Amino acid sequence: MIQYRKILELHFNNVSQRTISTSVGSSRNTISDITKRAKKLGLERLTDNMNNHWLEEFLFPEKQAIEKGFFPPDWEKIHKELQKKNVALKLLHMEYDQHARDSGKIPYAYRTFAENYGKYAKKYKATMPIRRKPGEVLEIDLAGSTLSINDRSNGGKLTVYVFVATFPYSQYSYVEGFLDMKSANWLTGHIHAFEYFGGTPESLVPDNLKTGVTKPLRGEPILNEAYRELADYYQTVIVPGRVRSPKDKASVEGTVGFISRQIIAALRHYQCFDLRDLNQQIWKKLNELNQEAFQKRPGSRKETFDEEEKSYLHPLRQTRFKLSEWRTAKVQPNYHIQIERMYYESVKYFV
Repeated sequence: MIQYRKILELHFNNVSQRTISTSVGSSRNTISDITKRAKKLGLERLTDNMNNHWLEEFLFPEKQAIEKGFFPPDWEKIHKELQKKNVALKLLHMEYDQHARDSGKIPYAYRTFAENYGKYAKKYKATMPIRRKPGEVLEIDLAGSTLSINDRSNGGKLTVYVFVATFPYSQYSYVEGFLDMKSANWLTGHIHAFEYFGGTPESLVPDNLKTGVTKPLRGEPILNEAYRELADYYQTVIVPGRVRSPKDKASVEGTVGFISRQIIAALRHYQCFDLRDLNQQIWKKLNELNQEAFQKRPGSRKETFDEEEKSYLHPLRQTRFKLSEWRTAKVQPNYHIQIERMYYESVKYFV
């Protein structure tokens, strides 16, 4: 009998495979298969309830089905498919059932299939599919930390604000620095993010910044008119997060902290006089982060986005959105309105 628990205990204590093989009497290939499967499934430590039987079912669930004469489901593939839009467990069981019968094997009944998937999902610390679907939401925020560039005119420093956009499903992100967060730059950050992603999501979840939300009312926030126009143009909707409710955009909140540690902190001593130069450094580090492998799941942000999420985005409009600025002005007694010290003739209607 394979001693799964002892093998993993020794492995987690950095004992070599040769020594483990001698200790438990299993081949080095077996040791390698067990440790690789544990790493793939994110198992990093053992708890009291993880006995040999539990570990065997967790690491090699397909063996249990084969021993009982059933066609083994690919639980990892099922778990992945279930996170996609309009995909239900019942549909996946029907596909599994057909595949099993085409192979001349016995399929699990739906009830058993659902129970076994529930056990698998629970061991993954997820009792149900994640709430976010691919391409459904893009969360927007500003990093609390800032960067700076040198001011040529007086030798001082100019503050650079960091715009962050993140897809919760893949954690794929876009980052850019701006010298202010007025409406024009806020909208430009969105446009550049859409072009970086190659499409637009179903909805945007920004913070309640004044550049995006005029009044953060509890029931129906009043949006900045230019921001609303941008959303209409790109066929998406804006759903601002509630005030003092960071869980409404937890992914970008986490990404902001990650960006602050990995990008902002890394560039805190970088000296430059040009915002474009600083953004080139930001994008270089951003691409490295997006392509970096996940620690507890296969693939990377870039791979997950390209393979599972990008196809669900709305295609970009061929023409880039033209920025507009809305102002409220009072008509003067001379039938003119004043905007930035310029007078424009208004239209007077007589009844």
